[in-house]
Amino acid sequence: MTPLNPTTAMAILAQCRGDEIWSIETCRQANVPEVWIEELVDAHESGFDNDRNTIYERGQLVNHYHGVADLALAIRVAEFLGIDTSLTLQSILGRRAQVNALKEEIDEI
Repeated sequence: MTPLNPTTAMAILAQCRGDEIWSIETCRQANVPEVWIEELVDAHESGFDNDRNTIYERGQLVNHYHGVADLALAIRVAEFLGIDTSLTLQSILGRRAQVNALKEEIDEI
């Protein structure tokens, strides 16, 4: 894998929505650094209180999924690109809105 550069980081961020969990293979295909994958990978559990908290794989409901939350990935990319994510996200609610705020902040640099 080639070292991460700003162009690749921007390409990763462009794929983030804020409400998805990427498989390890998807991360690798997107050229996410292995060290980031190792740091960010987690076992995610479906929440059945609301559909937005339920995890689906290939259209099927799953109880658990091992992968990387794309919001966490978007935050890591923004930090790599020099964004103060705590300042950018301090008043933004919602995972999609947070990713969009990070994208907007990066567009301004």
